[in-house]
Amino acid sequence: MKRLLKIYMERPELVALVVLVALVGYFTIRSNGLFLSYQNLRGILSLFPELAIMALGFGLLMIAGEFDLSIGSMFGLAPIVLCSLTTAGMPFWIAFALALAVCLLVGFLNGSISLTFGIPSFITTLGMLFILRSLCVVIYQSGAAPALPSDAPTWAFTDPIGFIRVSTLWMIGLAVLIYLLLERTNFGNWARATGGALESAKSMGIPTHRVKIVCFMICSLCAGLAGIIQVVRIASPLPSLGDGVELQAIAAAVIGGIALSGGVGNVLGAIVGMAIIRVIDSGMVMSRVDANWFKFAIGLLIMIAVIANMWLARRARAIKVETGA
Repeated sequence: MKRLLKIYMERPELVALVVLVALVGYFTIRSNGLFLSYQNLRGILSLFPELAIMALGFGLLMIAGEFDLSIGSMFGLAPIVLCSLTTAGMPFWIAFALALAVCLLVGFLNGSISLTFGIPSFITTLGMLFILRSLCVVIYQSGAAPALPSDAPTWAFTDPIGFIRVSTLWMIGLAVLIYLLLERTNFGNWARATGGALESAKSMGIPTHRVKIVCFMICSLCAGLAGIIQVVRIASPLPSLGDGVELQAIAAAVIGGIALSGGVGNVLGAIVGMAIIRVIDSGMVMSRVDANWFKFAIGLLIMIAVIANMWLARRARAIKVETGA
């Protein structure tokens, strides 16, 4: 029994999963069952995959010990680049590939600048946040505002498949790929070692700079892809798209048990953390709670999650000592 309790306490994403189930139950009772209605669940699942994809990339970067505050702006820039290229006559899939290439380039720049000059990634990506957001406005306002072509292949991104949308399949596919990367390859071990014990990782010969840059690129790619999926769903880009969503990605990662100091966390935690945020958002609406309390609830939950994870980690270590006695 103690062994099972120790495993549970050492896996903060499992704690977050219990919190998610509890919140679903609470809001179902508060809304007299309306929270679990077909229409409400489908509404939650329409937006959730896009934000979860972004949280996946950000969570991976946090595990490697870095931050990227520019993902909200990347979320908005990638679809504007895509729409601008298609408006100029470029085939959709070529424009799609080039938009993702821009995401990779931005991630590469974020990582290279931070690591080459020894600048905290918080500062580098804060600057990139403003640069990319400005580019969103400039590109959007230069001439005719770009628009998604009428023949865009929505079937590949957002068309419904029964209860879910195709975007859910993108989320599942990326989650599986990142899971395999973290849990089944040397790169995953390198990322955790780089984030959790940088100097030790360097002394073992791990290419820590390369690992971090790759994680920056994956993070930026996920943010851009999420923005493209959302624009395909709403049919038009806006220069303000994604404004502030980077804070939700940070919140999702922390709530899902990914350590701010790096080295700890997994794919499930990022997805569960974002699911908790979406459940709180929708649950407050269905329960007729003033929407202005949403950010208050998320902020409180972040602090509780950090405190709880630290306490659980200490208790888990204590259980190990008692078991060995």
